[in-house]
Amino acid sequence: MFGEVLKHFREAAGFTQEELSNKIPCDRSQVARVEAGTRVPQDTFAKQCDELLGTGGVLLRLWGRIDWYPEVQHPDWFERRAEMDAVAVALRAYQEQVVPGLLQTPAYAHALFSRRITSAEKVEERVRARLSRQQRFLAANGPFYVAVLDESCLRNVVGSPAVMRDQCAHLLRVGQYPNIRVQVAPADRAELRRPKASMALIALPDGECWLYSESLDRGHFYNDPAVYARHTQTYDVLRADALSAPESAALIGDFMEGYGDHGQAPAEHSDMDQEQLQPRRRRRLHRSSPRYPRRRPRP
Repeated sequence: MFGEVLKHFREAAGFTQEELSNKIPCDRSQVARVEAGTRVPQDTFAKQCDELLGTGGVLLRLWGRIDWYPEVQHPDWFERRAEMDAVAVALRAYQEQVVPGLLQTPAYAHALFSRRITSAEKVEERVRARLSRQQRFLAANGPFYVAVLDESCLRNVVGSPAVMRDQCAHLLRVGQYPNIRVQVAPADRAELRRPKASMALIALPDGECWLYSESLDRGHFYNDPAVYARHTQTYDVLRADALSAPESAALIGDFMEGYGDHGQAPAEHSDMDQEQLQPRRRRRLHRSSPRYPRRRPRP
């Protein structure tokens, strides 16, 4: 259905598939596969097409109403977590080493699964299952989601520098959603009290609260109030001491530029380097911040 509507507006605007793909930009095959119903588009694709074709936002609204993944199969050990994501009213997460699944791009997820799964069919199945969890959080009025990323998530290369650049751009984009906040716990702050492993604090609509963590191919769930309260305090302190959302966006932007310009993450910085970087980050934050009129003393 989405593909047919896209094709209608594209032809009405007088664009060929190649002309539309050049303006997005993306491969022509991506437009062709979306129109044929064989590829799931991202919400950003729908928004760009709306703007280019002058649809008045029809495609993005339609994208949010379609169940793109009606038949996905999660690993047995992860099924319970996926069911929680489908109904959660709030999710707060800390992640180290790799970007959390709810914020991964298709290319990043594909590269990650390809590291340990040899079957191309199985990789595609896992990617589809992972992306299926994202739609609810990226849709309008999605659940509140805060992700604190250890800097290692940005520094560890998954796939290629191009994949990492697109992943950083995606983090910057979704971080502007009203229900999503992305913060970074920088590597140079040794005083930060970080959780011992990646974890998620999940609030369900019935008032239940769960702590979730993972080991190798196994998920662990805890709803003991004392355990949940202890890890909630650790998380809240970390979030308060980590970079703010705007500061985090500036750092993610630095990584994105590094992957684009040099094909690698920014090098580790000394304290002096960090001091020199701060003015540039402050300038970037200043440019993106609203300006307020100064109060002038009355004569």
